[in-house]
Amino acid sequence: MRIMGLDLGDKTIGVAISDEMGWTAQGIETIKRENLKSDLNRLAQLIAEYGVTEVVVGLPKNMNGTIGPRGELCQAFAKTVENSLNIPVRMWDERLTTMAAEKMLVAADVSRKKRKQVIDKMAAVMILQGYLDFKK
Repeated sequence: MRIMGLDLGDKTIGVAISDEMGWTAQGIETIKRENLKSDLNRLAQLIAEYGVTEVVVGLPKNMNGTIGPRGELCQAFAKTVENSLNIPVRMWDERLTTMAAEKMLVAADVSRKKRKQVIDKMAAVMILQGYLDFKK
């Protein structure tokens, strides 16, 4: 019973998967977005490949807890995934996850070019790990 974490962006979707016990999250891919159909097709492939039973989508809230336009887009995407792929989707507060992932990569002395390639995947790991820790 694996859980998938998603960090939704305009150009990419960071993807993370839990281990079978639901303890740890690992980044597996950054999907380059083309259109909704191709996004859903790739997610369906990954869900089948990894035996995913639940999806967690990062919800970018404003610092005061309100949901802005970006958050509304994420909610709409989550609903589309849930309805199209027939899988339960949860939203998870992702405030500051991208910034935290960036700081972690800078601290690890990862080059700017390499950071750009993995930042969304790292943010997805942080979203999913937060959710997994909460569920324990």
